[in-house]
Amino acid sequence: MKAHYNVLFLCTANSARSIMAEAITNQLGRGRLRAFSAGSTPLGHIHPMALELMREIGFPTDGLHSKSWDLYAAPDAPQMDIIITLCDRAANEQCPVWPGQPITAHWSVPDPAGESAAPSEPRAAFRLALQVLQQRISLLLALRLEALDRLALQTQLGRIAQLPVDPTS
Repeated sequence: MKAHYNVLFLCTANSARSIMAEAITNQLGRGRLRAFSAGSTPLGHIHPMALELMREIGFPTDGLHSKSWDLYAAPDAPQMDIIITLCDRAANEQCPVWPGQPITAHWSVPDPAGESAAPSEPRAAFRLALQVLQQRISLLLALRLEALDRLALQTQLGRIAQLPVDPTS
């Protein structure tokens, strides 16, 4: 049984969704899951609305920064157990070869900072993304990871992505 599992959240810009997922997982995972985030073409900064909402809710933001996924493909990088893409563009991009052959999954989460985000309600788009991520990460944390083999975990990660968002939570 492992003491903790490393999870890498990927998004193209690594400025909102993947950063929020990293913060949520590290807070809720309490050492059981250790999260990291990165992007294929990182923006270089975190979207201010993402930082504002995470701070309001009480998620720590110290140490968070936008970074390239190349950092985690390097030989001296922490070995990832699970890699989750959050945006459709990152899921379709050619990913690096990850050391250790981690389990991969795709959780499509609408980009609150993207062109399709409602310009009249940007805060609502960020809240929705944060809510979706919190629900999916909570479901991931409810799994007994140590009791699942690779195929079962891959299946469960796919099921989590398909569950509807509960607007009341």
